[in-house]
Amino acid sequence: MAKNLNQSDFTHNSEQASSCSFSFSDFPEDVQLCILSFLGPTEIATFACTSMQFASLCSNDAKLWFTLCDRRWGSKTLIPKWGKGKIPYRLLYNTLHEWDNLIGFWRRSGPGSAAISSPSLVFFEWGSSFITGYRVSPCELQSEFCDYRVTKVPFLKMGISEDGQILNLLDPDGRADLNFDFDGGKELINVNVSFMGKTHFVVEENLFGRSSSSVSYSGEDCGFGGEDVVVAGVGSGSPPDRLMLEIYQHLANKVSPGSDRSRRQRRKEKERMARRKWEPEHFVKIVNCSPSPSRPLQGLWKGICADMSLAFYLVAYDDIGGIACRRLGDPPERFSTYAPVFWTSNATFLESPFSLEEASLYDSRIHLQPVQPHNENHEQFPMSDVEGANHIQQFHLSDNEMVNRILHINSSYDLVIPDLAGTINPRKAEGRIWQYQDGTFGFGFLRDNFVIDMKNIVRDGCIIDAVNLSAD
Repeated sequence: MAKNLNQSDFTHNSEQASSCSFSFSDFPEDVQLCILSFLGPTEIATFACTSMQFASLCSNDAKLWFTLCDRRWGSKTLIPKWGKGKIPYRLLYNTLHEWDNLIGFWRRSGPGSAAISSPSLVFFEWGSSFITGYRVSPCELQSEFCDYRVTKVPFLKMGISEDGQILNLLDPDGRADLNFDFDGGKELINVNVSFMGKTHFVVEENLFGRSSSSVSYSGEDCGFGGEDVVVAGVGSGSPPDRLMLEIYQHLANKVSPGSDRSRRQRRKEKERMARRKWEPEHFVKIVNCSPSPSRPLQGLWKGICADMSLAFYLVAYDDIGGIACRRLGDPPERFSTYAPVFWTSNATFLESPFSLEEASLYDSRIHLQPVQPHNENHEQFPMSDVEGANHIQQFHLSDNEMVNRILHINSSYDLVIPDLAGTINPRKAEGRIWQYQDGTFGFGFLRDNFVIDMKNIVRDGCIIDAVNLSAD
């Protein structure tokens, strides 16, 4: 009987719940838009096929697609300002979705443009109605000063015009007083930004001077007999696109390849290439720029070197538990980009309490400090007059208990440099990493008597101690 009562109660509750249920169409429109804003374009397109009412709702650009943009990027940029508010939000969503992966650090692959010598580290961040790419380098101060500050110089600005065209303007000289203006200017170079997956893009000059989303080629410039030909989507500048363009031009040219018009076309193409102001540059994304609980040393770091200059370091973990640190930049030495600053195949830390031998190794070393009266990282341990004059500071493992853990490291891989195979590798040396209680760390080698203390470059998506030389 109890079983029947329970079954009866369940049936009654189900009928009551069914009578009180709501369908999606019963919700107010603002609630529907809020719910749909959590979906992606693919899900919205599928949902739009369910009824004419929902198809109309999903095609509402001013309401739904603005809500989609605002929910995803509203806290990072001013959505109504893109394209001066005159472009469809569906177009804006697709563009920002593609550009969203740009935000963060990238490293130039290769020597870069022959026209200038520029830092290899770049950083992209959101602006009010654009995305700006900065070249990041140690702050250039007077020779007698050095600190942990970094310089941000804008070199690339990406936005959308009022008619929905992609605009990418590049400053080749990195001039701090140059204000980016999407209305154009002789000082800026119109470039194409071509994405190759999520971790690689190319910046290449747009020789035709048009938007990268739709490029118009006139017959006067390209020898099409005075006819204007519009090739959509060719502005990316990638090799396959250029090949297709050449094929298209060949088929569009109604004269024989050996005619005078064909020779003039080839000559004009050579002249156009000769006017090129910018050599293509390739950039590779730096992933995992910040430490994590399981990988406390990974990310981008900065530290004062033995020559009292500021250098950037990238620490990465491999799939088998090893750690490698390389110095970022363009060192001239052969194979220098292959040999890491330090490396270990065993990321097992020594925990406190430490042995007397480890305490002695740490206590006998001096810490390289910026040339300042005080160092903010260790301001609770003021320097003596002698330390301040020599720009060094000495800590003791047993006194202040700054060191949390210790890790053994080497200075390079075995046989990483072919010329040194079978010989004594002068780059190889044993060392230590001393991780501090605040999460930062210092490293040094037993053959040296100093410690390079590392600080973060980025925190919460922003560069720390940045000197922004933008004119905005």
